[in-house]
Amino acid sequence: MGLGGSGDAAPDSGDTALGPEDFAAIDAVAAPADAMLAAAAASATAAPGQSVGRQPVHTVYVPADRVAAEPDGRLAMSWGAAARSAIDAHAPNALALAGATGLTPDVVEAVWPRLLDKLATEPIEDLRVDLEDGYGTRPDDIEDQDAIASAQALVASAAAGVAPPYLGFRIKSMEPATRRRGLRSLDLALGVLARSGLPPGFVVTLPKVSAVAQVDAMAVACGRLEERYGLDAGRLRFEVQVEVPAAVMGPDGTATVARIVHAGEGRVCGLHFGTYDYSAALGVAGPYQSLEHPAADHAKAVMQVAAAGLGIATSDGSTNVLPVGDRPSIHAAWRLHARLVRRSLERGFYQGWDLHPAQLPTRFLATYAFFRAGLEPALQRLQAYVEGVGGGTLDEPATARALAGFVLRGLHCGAVAETELGIDPARLRALAVAKS
Repeated sequence: MGLGGSGDAAPDSGDTALGPEDFAAIDAVAAPADAMLAAAAASATAAPGQSVGRQPVHTVYVPADRVAAEPDGRLAMSWGAAARSAIDAHAPNALALAGATGLTPDVVEAVWPRLLDKLATEPIEDLRVDLEDGYGTRPDDIEDQDAIASAQALVASAAAGVAPPYLGFRIKSMEPATRRRGLRSLDLALGVLARSGLPPGFVVTLPKVSAVAQVDAMAVACGRLEERYGLDAGRLRFEVQVEVPAAVMGPDGTATVARIVHAGEGRVCGLHFGTYDYSAALGVAGPYQSLEHPAADHAKAVMQVAAAGLGIATSDGSTNVLPVGDRPSIHAAWRLHARLVRRSLERGFYQGWDLHPAQLPTRFLATYAFFRAGLEPALQRLQAYVEGVGGGTLDEPATARALAGFVLRGLHCGAVAETELGIDPARLRALAVAKS
């Protein structure tokens, strides 16, 4: 008889077989899914949604004592100068850099002036003062001094107009052994920064998160620090480093990271992948630990799904092969780095980590080449979409959002100039957030 059916013969043309009893039975079966979708819709309405703001193309990690030691807070400019020196010494023109990195000469030639300008004016987009792995464990009085002095260096860089647009601290984890030390360092740094006004792009990085409760605990700490230092409620936001397996999948089989992005009272603004801690925890042998290992790709794919549509940025990790030593070693490291940056971009990770000044040339070279290669096709498809004309590709609203977001990212990082767009950036931003 089926779901509530009468068992009668098939209806005549124009009648239907399903009646009120049938729909009531079907609705009853689908009710749990309806409730889930309603809750998801409410959550999406409350969430910031797809962001059209700038996301830095990288985060540079520098130990706190080295940040503090840089005169007048000019660390970013020093990194830019060191990056330019590496180019001058080992690939002084576009043709040489093409040979060193494996990119074609025409591609490098097209971005060469932009690359040199970037290194001279904004060599670091996101600086993270490191008080965790890159800094290590030191006596409490020494870490106190370095936390304060590095914060003073950030203030000096802002006063001199050379501060990166995004900056902050990576503190020690919320695990019992390091929780108080990490929060004390953040407290000391905020005591310096709050007096001159917290920089607009300030963010905290919380490492080695293994449970949702650690994120909630960090939110409580942020709330209390805001009260103590007279900051607006919700001003302190933090990135979560996904670098232990428990942050991806919990012992009960649930995706921990999917709960993390909804935790922390809305303060979680990013998910950063920790390549080497994560790989080592899975037992991957040292020579094979890489951000392109299949296990790393799995974790990052879960991160992307968890963060989708929430306005939460995702970042790939780093390579530990640094461009140092003789020229063949530097060229090999540049070739690897350029390839890995491109690989991350192709997979939708528009941010990564850099650990050495000589990685900046290939970070910006690969990034600029990626956005410039895709610019003309993206603009053509967007124009066809806006005008409603046919073409070789019929794009959905979701694809138009992605295309607009792609062009905006190229604009934000300096790969593309507004004069090249042929479309109002405001219109691009509207397309990037338009609903289906």
